[in-house]
Amino acid sequence: MYLPEIFLLLLVAVYCVTLHRLLSRAYKPTFLSYIPVVQFIPFLQVIKRPWWWIILLLIPGVNLVMLMIINVELGISFNKRTTAEQWKFALLPWYALPQLAFLDQNAIYVGPRDWKNKKKSFTREWGEAIVFAIVAATVIRTFFLEAFTIPTPSMEKSMLVGDYLFVSKMAYGPKIPQTPVSVPFVHNTLPGSMRNSYVEWFNLPYFRLPGLGRVERFDPVVFNFPHGDTILVDAYYAGHDYYQILRTEALYLAGNRFDEYKANRTRYEAMARRNFGQKKVCESCKAGRQTRKGYPIGGVKDRPVDKKENYIKRCIGLPGESLQIINRQVYINGKPIENPEGLMFSYYFGVSSANVLGKVEEEMDIPGRMLEPVGQDSLGRYVYRASFTDYEFRKLSKNKDIRFIEVSNDSLAGENMMEIFPNSPMAPFNTWTRDNLGPLRIPAAGESIDLTPANIAMYKRVITVYEGATWEERDGGIVINGVPASSYTFKYNYYWMMGDNRHQSADSRYWGFVPETHIVGKAVFTWFSKEKEEYHGSSRIRWSRIFRMVE
Repeated sequence: MYLPEIFLLLLVAVYCVTLHRLLSRAYKPTFLSYIPVVQFIPFLQVIKRPWWWIILLLIPGVNLVMLMIINVELGISFNKRTTAEQWKFALLPWYALPQLAFLDQNAIYVGPRDWKNKKKSFTREWGEAIVFAIVAATVIRTFFLEAFTIPTPSMEKSMLVGDYLFVSKMAYGPKIPQTPVSVPFVHNTLPGSMRNSYVEWFNLPYFRLPGLGRVERFDPVVFNFPHGDTILVDAYYAGHDYYQILRTEALYLAGNRFDEYKANRTRYEAMARRNFGQKKVCESCKAGRQTRKGYPIGGVKDRPVDKKENYIKRCIGLPGESLQIINRQVYINGKPIENPEGLMFSYYFGVSSANVLGKVEEEMDIPGRMLEPVGQDSLGRYVYRASFTDYEFRKLSKNKDIRFIEVSNDSLAGENMMEIFPNSPMAPFNTWTRDNLGPLRIPAAGESIDLTPANIAMYKRVITVYEGATWEERDGGIVINGVPASSYTFKYNYYWMMGDNRHQSADSRYWGFVPETHIVGKAVFTWFSKEKEEYHGSSRIRWSRIFRMVE
């Protein structure tokens, strides 16, 4: 537990101890004063503020500001009105409230200050304006619109690295914050650190308010990364798939011998967890990232659903559908779907001379797709890899400067470190690839499935982590929530998300289904766009993309 959480717990205790004495002095009922959160009902009556302020106390960031406001208002109601006294109630309520309740017996209840016919000071006017702006902006961010930045090229060409988007929370209905006590305007860590920006011990169950619609196929959806419930405490690796890193570390500890790792998976993964949690190192991270300075990490920690990293992908599969990918084409319920406009795959292409590459780059706008030099082949051709749409592929095929162009080989099979969902060495999953997988059934709320050895790998995490059920395997059977089970009925809807840049996207093909509990909103509007130096070689503003609707 961190210091901010300790202070908040102490404040809750202070309220429970002091409110009943202060309420009785203000001639208000005291029976609710010992119940956290509910105690604010009579509290607001004392300071004569509307009941709906309790809602503001549940909004992340706003609640911390509101606590300061109501503490100051409480002091004012007992005639503590000097500037020094108001600062004391705002910043030191752990001291000010007990002093008022137990030591200052002569402080009588006079009610809130009446500002009619009184001019507020310049400082107070500006202070109230700033507080209002913080509250209003946080309410808008939580329930209506939130800004989001595209950090990777997984959604090119529809959304580019460096695009700044507005995400509509109303599109599918805003979620009530599950970790409501947090610092305003930050997501999950304090700026410049890996320290939590939220309090973990106070949380609320999942609940979503009514929205304007529901998730539809091809919607650009922002969601909490499903595998982000556990992270490495490291600024780089925190946004990556912990479970894939765990498997990579286990394989590294097995001497990079996949058969050895597969035969002793439990042992090597336990060793990897000890590396992460106890030794606070990631040896495979060092091996995999030559630019990394050393390989220490800050350990491992959990994150609640609404504080997982935000991802953006396009919804491809809906609840209750059967999905399969055959030679890069997605099939839903056995029929091929129309591909999103701008769909891209990685291609190798060769040129006769490096001198003509600039011409090709300019014509095809390749720098924005992370052009990757591969080297020279046996015929002396300079080989590169980049992502193209089907139209660009056909155009390049006719370019006289291009000696050959072919789609990137599909080599990411399950046997290769179990990278493809459901990340299992069992057949048939060990032959699934990013371009050929399935069929699989996307769970729907209220739908029941029979649990078999063939599908446990796909649904065990859904049932235990996303649905919160207990799971045991004993006497050759499965016990769910303490009851022997041969089938399971899902509580939530699930979705299958994929990036438009298919060979440069970590999506459902690698980590599986996205629960409805993780849906944040729909990307609707690009309000600013700027190239990033590390991806594009420049940092120019892309004026043509500003104020555009997201397709």
